[in-house]
Amino acid sequence: MKILLVEDDSALRSALEELLNREGYDVVKTSSIRSAKAEMNSDIDLIMLDVGLPDGDGVSLCRQWRSEGMQIPILFLTAKDEELDVVRGLDAGGNDYVTKPFRMQELLSRIRALLRRNQKETTITRSGITLDKAKLQASREGEALQLTVTEYKILAKLISERSIITRAALLEALWDVDSRFIDDNTLSVHVSRLREKVGGSHIKTIRGVGYQWVD
Repeated sequence: MKILLVEDDSALRSALEELLNREGYDVVKTSSIRSAKAEMNSDIDLIMLDVGLPDGDGVSLCRQWRSEGMQIPILFLTAKDEELDVVRGLDAGGNDYVTKPFRMQELLSRIRALLRRNQKETTITRSGITLDKAKLQASREGEALQLTVTEYKILAKLISERSIITRAALLEALWDVDSRFIDDNTLSVHVSRLREKVGGSHIKTIRGVGYQWVD
């Protein structure tokens, strides 16, 4: 299991890395929002996210990731124990939190619980294409498909349903992707590009209605 550790305190970051490595976890260390975003290309299973970071707010970063559809479990690390800060983190999409200073064994227990919970029903396979819903990744026979967030969401919607998906339903699912409005014409462009990547025969156009995935 790979954990993304986002913590700007170098001493705590090193101590946590040593602890997690000793428990068998692979740790990717970062100290800022910018570097954390860059590391999301890695195969991350869980994120440990400090609330206060030098270039922004961990809660806002969590909210952004969730709005993009990312489902990787997020455990907040915070020095603040006020109820309002805890609620902000959980409302933003955080799965759990620990307040500094924390007991190491309690931290490990929370990590194990989040990883167990996230392993349930996080992937779906159809027509040789596998979607990892937690990591927003798609692959075909083990080879990663290079999809945009919008293309991934269209693919996920089509593969998850056995029936016809109306254009209205797709537009609703794509609302506010990357903070951009997706209109009817833009949807057609995205579907066309997706066809080039997954095979045009899989996406059937139902004229006047929408689209349907064909196995």
